[in-house]
Amino acid sequence: MLKEFKEFAIKGNMLDMAVGIIIGAAFGTVVTSLVNDVLMPVISGIIGTPDFSNLFLVLRNRTGAAFTSVKAARDAGAVVLAFGLFLNTIIAFLGVAIAVFFLVKGINQMRRQEAAAPAAPPAPSPEVRLLGEIRDLLRR
Repeated sequence: MLKEFKEFAIKGNMLDMAVGIIIGAAFGTVVTSLVNDVLMPVISGIIGTPDFSNLFLVLRNRTGAAFTSVKAARDAGAVVLAFGLFLNTIIAFLGVAIAVFFLVKGINQMRRQEAAAPAAPPAPSPEVRLLGEIRDLLRR
């Protein structure tokens, strides 16, 4: 049973999948940083809102207090429509989608270049060579 498990765990597909998951997680952190640290400040500078996460609408507030953040409103029991958090999520998704698009586009371009490279014709099989020799002998 241990031998079967070793064979299963060491198979190429499982190792490839594990590497893919690890690289995917690392890629996710890079894209998250790109969105949070590069794109959001630029978008916030253009629009004038420093942080979208605090854009919200209080739908029902039993206390009547004014809230400065979504967290404070939710902690007080108010019903909040947090459209700023949704905007942040949409921007993060678009960042990931664009990054993955360019990654796949680059890989496809490399594959096309590899496929376009002329491959050496395969060597004829021994039977084909023998038939060619017979043909040449019959011609003489």
